[in-house]
Amino acid sequence: MDYRNTVEFSVKGDYALFSDPATRVGGEKSSYHIPTYEALKGILHSVYWKPTLIWYIDKVRVINPIQTVAQNVRPIDYNSNANDLSIYTYLRDVCYQVKAHFDWNINRPELLKDRDENKHHNIAKRMIERGGRRDIFLGTRECQGYVEQCIFGEGSGFYDEIPELDFGFMFHGFTYADEAVCDDEKNKLTARFFRPVMKKGVVSFPMPEECEKKYRRILRDYPMKLFGEDNFTGIAEFDEKGGVEL
Repeated sequence: MDYRNTVEFSVKGDYALFSDPATRVGGEKSSYHIPTYEALKGILHSVYWKPTLIWYIDKVRVINPIQTVAQNVRPIDYNSNANDLSIYTYLRDVCYQVKAHFDWNINRPELLKDRDENKHHNIAKRMIERGGRRDIFLGTRECQGYVEQCIFGEGSGFYDEIPELDFGFMFHGFTYADEAVCDDEKNKLTARFFRPVMKKGVVSFPMPEECEKKYRRILRDYPMKLFGEDNFTGIAEFDEKGGVEL
């Protein structure tokens, strides 16, 4: 399905670490073979984010072959002076095309005046052209990424002729308090999981509310912060500038 406010971009980097939570128990990390929904959403937040809207990742296309590399890492241990050594398994030489869209955050009625679709869509596209507003990270801070504008599906990819690849059980993303659609998840932090299948290089993500209930778990209470004139001045600034943001 195509949306009016769709954005398309490519993101690449020398290394990526979309860590599997199951590998963190012993202090080591191993990357999923493909980026998670939440990691791609975080990249879009670095490109352009406002509490008025919610980004939804529709598809990701894997361009380069999936390669892994193991590196010795000396993590910071705040509880001991001993020198620990861990092995992190990174993805190497990654490149993805991403297709996404945004919708209004219905849990933010206080930001109703900021719901200008053309304004936010145009700003988001400009920020993609400029490589984003903030630094881009591919799963973790030590993996620097670079964003460029692209047309989704254009060019050749390593997996274009592979009919199907199944990646098993995988983390999808978090549902935060102000993004919850279900009443039982409001003011909660929820983790979502799903079973991704790549078809000819493309993984289509289900919408957060489409993830099966048996693959969702409420982690803890997470009260929603309200935005108002005392802690959010963006709307007033936009009005003074005639709705134009530099």
